Amino acid sequence: MSNHFFSIGSVLALLAVAGGALGGHVLKPRLSEYHLEIFEVAARYHMYHAIAVIICSWAINKFSSPWAQTAGWLFVIGIVIFSGSLYLLSLTKFRWLGAITPIGGTAFMLGWLCLAIAPWRNYTWKKSNNK
Repeated sequence: MSNHFFSIGSVLALLAVAGGALGGHVLKPRLSEYHLEIFEVAARYHMYHAIAVIICSWAINKFSSPWAQTAGWLFVIGIVIFSGSLYLLSLTKFRWLGAITPIGGTAFMLGWLCLAIAPWRNYTWKKSNNK
């Protein structure tokens, strides 16, 4: 699974760079300053969490913890919902899309929590099995 997350994270990072380039070069003259700012927030969080997915790849190998795998999926879900809704909001100007953005933000926060738990849950498990 760690190889999958490494590849998924790398592709997501590629898409974040492409999104940033699209926003900076193609959309800049077409969007209002407000909507361009929303697009840029989407691209920024997209990249942060693409890198987080790659970190999960490392954490799965390092800690052998299901928490790291759960974190990876939460980051992917967060990118799709958080960044995806903001991308669509900026392009379509459908304000109701802003209502689902916090679901993605919650997925991001839960992903970071799971990643924080990953090494400790593994440590506790290993320690209790070595008695």
